[in-house]
Amino acid sequence: MLDPRLLKERSGELREALGPRGKHIDWDNVLKLDQERRALQTKVETLRSRRRKGSEEIAKLKREKQPAESLVEEMKGVGDSITALEDTLRESEEQFNAIALGIPNLPHASVPLGKDSSENLEIRRWGNPPAMTFPPQPHWEVGERLGILDFERAARMTGARFAVYTGAGAHMERALINFMLDLHTGEHGYREVLPPFLVNRASMTATGQLPKFEDDLFRLKDEDYFLIPTAEVPLTNLHRQETLSRQALPLRYTAYTPCFRREAGSYGKDTRGLIRQHQFNKVELVTFSVPEDSYDELERLTSHAEEVLKRLKLHYRIVSLCTSDLGFSAAKTYDIEVWLPSQGQFREISSCSNFEAFQARRAEIRCKGQDSKSEFLHTLNGSGLAVGRTFVAILENYQQADGSVVIPEALRPYMNGLERISE
Repeated sequence: MLDPRLLKERSGELREALGPRGKHIDWDNVLKLDQERRALQTKVETLRSRRRKGSEEIAKLKREKQPAESLVEEMKGVGDSITALEDTLRESEEQFNAIALGIPNLPHASVPLGKDSSENLEIRRWGNPPAMTFPPQPHWEVGERLGILDFERAARMTGARFAVYTGAGAHMERALINFMLDLHTGEHGYREVLPPFLVNRASMTATGQLPKFEDDLFRLKDEDYFLIPTAEVPLTNLHRQETLSRQALPLRYTAYTPCFRREAGSYGKDTRGLIRQHQFNKVELVTFSVPEDSYDELERLTSHAEEVLKRLKLHYRIVSLCTSDLGFSAAKTYDIEVWLPSQGQFREISSCSNFEAFQARRAEIRCKGQDSKSEFLHTLNGSGLAVGRTFVAILENYQQADGSVVIPEALRPYMNGLERISE
């Protein structure tokens, strides 16, 4: 959520900076509601001040054994007015917040301008595509032929966009999770967390999934709980409504969780394979930072996600998302895209974002130093990595002419020394 002062003092700049991302916002109504709630707040505070002074006067009259009935009656009327105005103020704030919660974050000055994803800016590449003397097969064909992926049985037991991993496939998925967690906790300094996979509405609102993306979420029928779309949600909400010491920052957390997404807007996209599933595994990285260090933290977090691909020797590139492709809550995002030989292109495997104070303001997470000054801290997160997409990248990049798949050296200790998956 943006600082409400921006709406009041710099609304024109705000509208210009958001561009097409803010075209759905009723700006005139936002400003009108903001003015109304501020006027109501002033009236309420004025009456509260009058009531405090009146209470003091009543107490003084009673101590001096002077009549106070008329003042008591007057203060009763003031109290009734406060109650009525507080109800009106509450309604006004609810209307204002309903719109304000739908306003996306402002892009950082370094974010490239662009009208769509074609104008994302490539920052760097690492490695090279594998040299293949045969036509590379898509991962679903490789996995089904090796008997480690089963989409047909998954569809029968649940539905489309689900998968069953079996044998060495299930082992490799588990190995990837443990490899990533060990790297991030052992070498990168993250604290491992195993959070709930269900969260409440307030938690989803704090990170920006609600109210805008409710159609993309799975919600329980009889409880207002949601299956998490990413571990970003519970990890960020670890410190909701808390004030942290500046000296304790940065705090870095990592978690493995399954993730659940309806993919409501993806009809017809990636209908085969593991790229776009309703349920998938992910290892997440979340950082809480003091504001002045958060962009250094973004570079650090991104490098930690990259290191997974480097250890697995998978070719990838980093792109900075342009203004129109930026996510709702992000001020700046780097996408890490891994090379998939069967498609002859890079595909996203991680998004690493700095949200600045956007999520912290919604979640009421502050930091305070020795001067006792309190401010909203900055939150960051990134996939470290999406496990299913890493599985895809290994099947495609390490496939052999005889149909087998070589296990990356870094992963072999997690697979009891297995070097190759064969039929």
